[in-house]
Amino acid sequence: MNALEMELDYPFGDVLPAQGETMEVAPGVRWIRMALPFALDHINLWLLRDEIDGRQGWTVVDCCISRDESKAQWEQVFATQLQGLPILRVIVTHMHPDHIGLAYWLCERWNAPLWISATDFNAARMASQSTTGFGGPASADFFASHGLADPEALEKVRARTNYYPGMVPAVPRQFRRMMDGDTVRIGGRGWRCISGYGHAPEHIALYCDDLRVLISGDMMLPRISTNVSVYDVEPESDPLKAFLESIDKFAPLPQDTLTLPSHGKPFRGLHTRIRQLHDHHRDRLAEVMQACAVAPQSGADILPVMFRRKLDLHQTTFAMGEAVAHLHLLWFAGKLARRLDADGVYRFAPA
Repeated sequence: MNALEMELDYPFGDVLPAQGETMEVAPGVRWIRMALPFALDHINLWLLRDEIDGRQGWTVVDCCISRDESKAQWEQVFATQLQGLPILRVIVTHMHPDHIGLAYWLCERWNAPLWISATDFNAARMASQSTTGFGGPASADFFASHGLADPEALEKVRARTNYYPGMVPAVPRQFRRMMDGDTVRIGGRGWRCISGYGHAPEHIALYCDDLRVLISGDMMLPRISTNVSVYDVEPESDPLKAFLESIDKFAPLPQDTLTLPSHGKPFRGLHTRIRQLHDHHRDRLAEVMQACAVAPQSGADILPVMFRRKLDLHQTTFAMGEAVAHLHLLWFAGKLARRLDADGVYRFAPA
């Protein structure tokens, strides 16, 4: 446990739900943990006791990527954890593959509706039919314009034409829209929708005042900072500013709120974690500004400034997006100026 984590309270310690099983974390709220084949090797999913139109059952929050291992884990949950009751509804916090990948499968299997923001529904539909923002020629060209020059890496990105569809082969054709401020009734309790930006197009977290529980998705993680990236589909965006403004929307919630993150362990200390994330990005921005003051910097130049560990290709694509996001915040704030050099690469220097 690092120093920042020691400032948080983990009420369940190191106890994790076993594979294919669930663990109660609040009345009517159960924790599922599923494996992912990445450096970030797991995702937390949530099972909420529910009743809809007089039918008893469960609401699922988030789904895992589409692969046989994930389906097998879900089959174990169905067989042993549902108390003989059906899945009534599938809520997806946002459109990233580990959250929506199996939504089509769950919705079809249980004849259950998908609840998600309209922005993320449409982004997922588009991405499942292409590779926008996640691979392919446009993505490779975008990274090259920000200084990624390794031919092998660029060729691998260019070849990733099935990256998103490989994990999200389909998206349900219909959905129920969730919007900021909406209240979703789950198991007789109200869960308020809180929108977030910067990590995904329109992320929806859920807060229950009766339980003092926040299902934070990827907007509030205890151990790592959520990836905040600029993508080729929106190449001149300012996602880091949007993310930092979004996490402040959690500040009015009680400090003893039990936060249920998509990665890591449930924790208390929400206000502390908001401060830690602001501090983290303030420090990274200062490092980026200092590097740019020494010499004009591209996104690729910033990678060793922000990431001191060796990165594989999967991590490099996320790191590139995050490096550009930090440069863009300073650029939009008027602290950096951007120029397109003769080699076709954008570089940033103090304004």
